[in-house]
Amino acid sequence: MSEQQLSLFNVRPAYRVEQPQKLMSKEALLKWKSKIFEHQQHTLNTEPPQQTSLFDAPLAHCDSDSINPFELKLHSSQFYRMKEHEDKNCIYFIIDNALPLLLYVGETMQTAKQRWIGTHDCKDYAINYVELHRKYNLEVRMCSAFWYDTPSDRTARLKLERELILRWQSPFNKENWGKYGKPFGKI
Repeated sequence: MSEQQLSLFNVRPAYRVEQPQKLMSKEALLKWKSKIFEHQQHTLNTEPPQQTSLFDAPLAHCDSDSINPFELKLHSSQFYRMKEHEDKNCIYFIIDNALPLLLYVGETMQTAKQRWIGTHDCKDYAINYVELHRKYNLEVRMCSAFWYDTPSDRTARLKLERELILRWQSPFNKENWGKYGKPFGKI
């Protein structure tokens, strides 16, 4: 049976294997990073919109506009092995501090250590990202940062996480794959 005949029935031959993703060229990688860097620098240098109302209600303590991941204490990418790491819920950030770029925003249902030790696609993206930088002999300094002053309510924490993802346009988060692609997925 030919490929054309199989396509009529929407059947794939068993021997057919998904094609591996083509590696990004050095020039494409630099352009990709530059696009993200420009947006994040614009975000850093633009005052968030100020709401005015008849009432002077205090801002929420977890206002996404007030969280700057680049100002938080940085940890190595092996943070989960550190003893000093806090054992509570948080919002965490994966950063390449060489440029710097915020690559991923996540929230923990458990502790950050428990989240990172489990199955996590972001770990694969980070490994592929680092390997591509090494292939092209480009500087890369992966690190992590944590925001512990998060709501204990998971729904509120997820809302904060999403606001941060959309604000910073972190490329490893699926919400931004339409804009930046998914070049560090399965390679």
